[in-house]
Amino acid sequence: MKDNDHSKIEKRRPSSVPRKSRATTGKQKEYDHVKIEKKWQKEWSKKKAYKADDTSKKPKQYVLDMFPYPSGTGLHVGHPKGYIGSDVYARMKHMQGFNVLHPMGYDAFGLPAEQYAIQHKISPAKAVAENIKTFEKQLSIIGLSYDWERKVNTTDPKFYKWTQWIFLKLYNSWYNLETDKAEPIETLIKKFANEKTDGKDKEEGNWNSKSELEKQSELMKYRLAYEGYAEVNWCPELGTVLANDEVVDDKDGKPVSERGGFPVEKRSMRQWFLRITVYAEKLLLGLEKIDWPEHIKEIERNWIGRSLGAEIGFNIVDSRKQIVAGKEEAEKIRVFTTRPDTLFGVTYLVISPEHALLSKIKDQKLEIKIENWEEVKKYIEKILDAPGSVKGFDDAKQKTGVELKGVKAVNPANGEEVPVWVADYVLASYGTGAVMAVPAHDERDFEFAKKYGLPVRKVLTSEEELFIGYSTLINSGKFDGMDSETAKKAITEFVGGKMVTKYKMRDAIFARQRYWGEPIPLFRDTEGVIHEVPESTLPLKLPKVISYEPTGMGQGPLAKVTAWVKKGYETNTMPGWAGSSWYFLRYMDPKNKKVFADRKKIDYWQDVDMYVGGAEHATGHLLYARFWHKFLFDLGLVPTDEPFKSLRNQGLILGGDNRKMSKRWGNVVNPDDIVMTYGADTLRVYEMFMGPFEASLPWSTENIIGSRRFVEKVWRLAMKVSKVPFDSTFDTRLETLIHKTIQKVSDDIEHFAFNTAISAMMILVNEMEKSDATAQKDFEMFLKILTPFAPHVAEEIWHALGHKTLIVSETWPKVDAEKMKESQVKIVVQVNGKVRGEIIVALDTVESEIVTVAQALPAVDKWLLGNEIKKVVYVPLRLVNFVV
Repeated sequence: MKDNDHSKIEKRRPSSVPRKSRATTGKQKEYDHVKIEKKWQKEWSKKKAYKADDTSKKPKQYVLDMFPYPSGTGLHVGHPKGYIGSDVYARMKHMQGFNVLHPMGYDAFGLPAEQYAIQHKISPAKAVAENIKTFEKQLSIIGLSYDWERKVNTTDPKFYKWTQWIFLKLYNSWYNLETDKAEPIETLIKKFANEKTDGKDKEEGNWNSKSELEKQSELMKYRLAYEGYAEVNWCPELGTVLANDEVVDDKDGKPVSERGGFPVEKRSMRQWFLRITVYAEKLLLGLEKIDWPEHIKEIERNWIGRSLGAEIGFNIVDSRKQIVAGKEEAEKIRVFTTRPDTLFGVTYLVISPEHALLSKIKDQKLEIKIENWEEVKKYIEKILDAPGSVKGFDDAKQKTGVELKGVKAVNPANGEEVPVWVADYVLASYGTGAVMAVPAHDERDFEFAKKYGLPVRKVLTSEEELFIGYSTLINSGKFDGMDSETAKKAITEFVGGKMVTKYKMRDAIFARQRYWGEPIPLFRDTEGVIHEVPESTLPLKLPKVISYEPTGMGQGPLAKVTAWVKKGYETNTMPGWAGSSWYFLRYMDPKNKKVFADRKKIDYWQDVDMYVGGAEHATGHLLYARFWHKFLFDLGLVPTDEPFKSLRNQGLILGGDNRKMSKRWGNVVNPDDIVMTYGADTLRVYEMFMGPFEASLPWSTENIIGSRRFVEKVWRLAMKVSKVPFDSTFDTRLETLIHKTIQKVSDDIEHFAFNTAISAMMILVNEMEKSDATAQKDFEMFLKILTPFAPHVAEEIWHALGHKTLIVSETWPKVDAEKMKESQVKIVVQVNGKVRGEIIVALDTVESEIVTVAQALPAVDKWLLGNEIKKVVYVPLRLVNFVV
């Protein structure tokens, strides 16, 4: 084989492509990102490139960003990360032939706008309108593919009319445990009316004989939206109740509001609640069929806090050795335990500082006397006023307690009398607010018992002083020798208890003592009877007021509006999460005046296919939205019982000091400045290339240069595109790499692995740059997969190549499996183990030809010249080593 006759050996042939036919874009123009981006944003809008079709025969794909709040300070570069991620995904789905619904709107009720209004003496409605203009302008310059015709705003009466309508549905529904679903309250009223009563209280128990107030009081026990009193997180400075996830600890461990850092205290107040607890089991089961990050599912599971255990009653005896009685029967402390198998090991009982027993004793409703009542009373006051008491017990804190001297509880398993303590490691909100302490088999009980010198009795076989696992029972009477699991049910039945399921989650407080929120569409008559605002008159609009300041007495600004109060309207407003619990349904039919969304359109779009937003909403918005959706499903108003099929969380973009970007910290980077200096495409590429989508990463304006260079490199490559159809004159390795890159980018976008998709494209671009020419059809395939990330520059080059259609509406390139197969391979050439060169050969080249070509390489030949080749080591299709 002659040196110049290597038909199977790769050689570059720049002379085989006519120079005049290579460039197609003419003279290289400067990459003017400002001009290009404005041009195509205007063109996409003009041609409605992102408009969704409610009747399309294409498969649907609903891609949604979490409902943003239009802040007065505008966006910083951390905000667009999630929006860009969802946009990349939506653009690919659009090009893959899906009918994509990708909308945007504003969740604009809530504290920030009202606080701004109070501070600046401006209407929150006006402040929100101005903020939305800023927000929308910032989103638009990034080139996001939103269908802006579907824009919604929670503060628009045309929107919150339907939030009020759904609230009335909740108010007029109850959860029927027999049918395991929500039903209209009329079915419960009918059930009450048909119930037969017996005994001397027959007339008193007859539903029809009850007054309207009595009926109202009874129905409040069942309504899914109900009124009651509860210990709440009260923030005097903000003048409103806060949800648990809106309260944080300050540096001293004291509870403060997440927004503003104002002190928070416990207060008993009249509230409206949503009975989310009846959906606890459905909320748990639903997690098994949705594509969400596992850690988000686990957060929700822990928040719901399902426990299967036993409820067991302990009689109370006082120092006179008599069973303490209430008005009707012997008073019992009822405990909930997941370990009834350890009942014989109980050495004391613990009740929470808020336990009802203590209130009964205080109000002298029980025949009982606590010998150290003053000490107990002071302890309770101290615990309830302590830092952190708002949010519940912290396991890491030192446990404290006080014994109720003169009071004993009788263990129903063995008749033993044990002391009763009040302690801070038992929560009123979980189980029954009381626990049976088994210090030999519970870590917290063990720690408490050791501290206060209480007995520790083992009832499970183990060598350890503290054993919290499962074993064989000992010291348990007739149950000795039984295994733990079997003993659970047996001992529960023996003591007359019952197996029950408990949930840690509490009903959701659905009232805020503020002005800027949806009015609750209810009013009271002069007798105190609650009535609904007729559906035909909705929306009940917020009245105009002079002052937005709360009253300071636990009531919102509406309590100061005479005309409002005179009509009996509810003076609390809905919380900020009301509108966001169903907004995704309104995007399906945003302008409908007759219903919240047309059923045909709901049946077409079904649910959200891909939802993108912050992980911090796991126990707030995400949980409430799932609850509302399951309720609407029960009523037959939506076709699915889960609203969001798939969920992806974006990580934070941190400031230069590795802190969360905030005006408060002075580390905000404005995206407008970045877009103006480097371009929207560069911003998009950089934010997706920084690292894994879900990771929190520091912003670096210096590092953005690399993304800009990548975009510019693509711009320059257009000059090397050839119109000549691909033939043997082109680099076949490049074609293989293109198809591999298409596969890689497609898979990575599907899995939100945007950084590795961009990395693959960078490798491809570098190889294209090395090549003398790239076939136009191959370069166009690359442009298509680049489009989701850098749509403006891709569109400009696409049209420069002679196309009239929009690239954003083109078809996503298909991978050719055959072309993905490698036809050539790179082989390293060594002399005495040191690399001296490399050759590229066809896969079917035989060893003798490979050795001949390797030996002929000038860089190798000079090391072989004058030396005897003692041995040739050949590693198939990888390496040739000449030993001299």
